[in-house]
Amino acid sequence: MKDIGNLKLHDVEGGCVLAVKAVPGASRDRIVGVLGDCLKVAVSAAPEKGKANAAIATVLASALGCDRRSVTLTSGPTAPRKEFLITGLSAEEVRQRLTRE
Repeated sequence: MKDIGNLKLHDVEGGCVLAVKAVPGASRDRIVGVLGDCLKVAVSAAPEKGKANAAIATVLASALGCDRRSVTLTSGPTAPRKEFLITGLSAEEVRQRLTRE
């Protein structure tokens, strides 16, 4: 994935935090690429009652090869820019796994 080094990704106790730019209501669920310092993720779910946030977490878990429960929204529940905690993976591991994506 191009520009993976620009991602805002930092280690915290037990995992790392990843910045995401959410695009709800897209035609399909996918990781679009890097936008500035965020990972741009498009999902078909509507931005209502947390549906899009749950879909983004599922897309991230699938791309990173981890359990869905390991991906948790930590900030920005109603904003386009969000942060997700990836439990059990370091920032470097996330970068490596996204590079293979």
